Amino acid sequence: MKDVRIALLDMNNNQANQGFKNIKEISEAFKRQSEENISIEVFDVRFKNEMPNVDDFDIFISSGGPGNPHREGHEWEDKFADFLDSIYEHNLQNEAKKYLFLICHSFQLASIHWKLGNICKRNSYSFGVMPTHKTHEGEKEFLFKNLPEPFYAVDSRAYQFIEPDLDRFEDLGMKIVAIEKFRPHINFERAVMAIRFSEEIFGTQFHPEANPAGMIENLKDEKNKTAMIENFGIEKYLETIDRMDDKDKILLTQAQILPRFLRFAKKNILKEVDAMA
Repeated sequence: MKDVRIALLDMNNNQANQGFKNIKEISEAFKRQSEENISIEVFDVRFKNEMPNVDDFDIFISSGGPGNPHREGHEWEDKFADFLDSIYEHNLQNEAKKYLFLICHSFQLASIHWKLGNICKRNSYSFGVMPTHKTHEGEKEFLFKNLPEPFYAVDSRAYQFIEPDLDRFEDLGMKIVAIEKFRPHINFERAVMAIRFSEEIFGTQFHPEANPAGMIENLKDEKNKTAMIENFGIEKYLETIDRMDDKDKILLTQAQILPRFLRFAKKNILKEVDAMA
């Protein structure tokens, strides 16, 4: 029986982070629920300059993280760009595919790397439980299959992806599958919130790994609390705290997107092994 090897890329640059803790928890739960041998290894990309060898793993989950997603001259930035290219090229040339999920900061890095649009600083920091809308392509996206329209997800970002280059998307066969909520009172373009980069590569600007306990921990941070009150007002902030455990909000999103991705990847990896046997 083939081992399924998972690499978790920690992009938090040595800052304590609830999101990465949640990614590890989801990966460990997947391991416990699997009959196959699942191995999980963590790579500290930005702080320790660690990067997985693409040949050594089957599934990669690359986390969110702080700071500017545009290049600042760090060695790890070149390594991460090579990593993205290696997976993309591997999948074009091989029957046995590699699967990659990109979250928030990693999603921004990949969108910049593949020149997909304008990734720029937001007017103000966005933090909270936000309604996220499926696009026409998103309605067909199997990772969103059991989510309502709109679905709710945790947003935590200083940057945004706007003005997508639709010709570039078409050339690369990539699809925008979710966008930001409509805000008629504000004259800003709606941000891209999720992309199907390829059959094997998916990314979200939001945090599909987030859970209520992590959110409450994050809301203790004064910057996050202030951002949420500025965006939505004190009533919405208090309502979010009150509704944190709603089964149809972030608990549903957390239970669906990453676990579905992992199950899909494992199923196809094992199918490819059987086909080559």
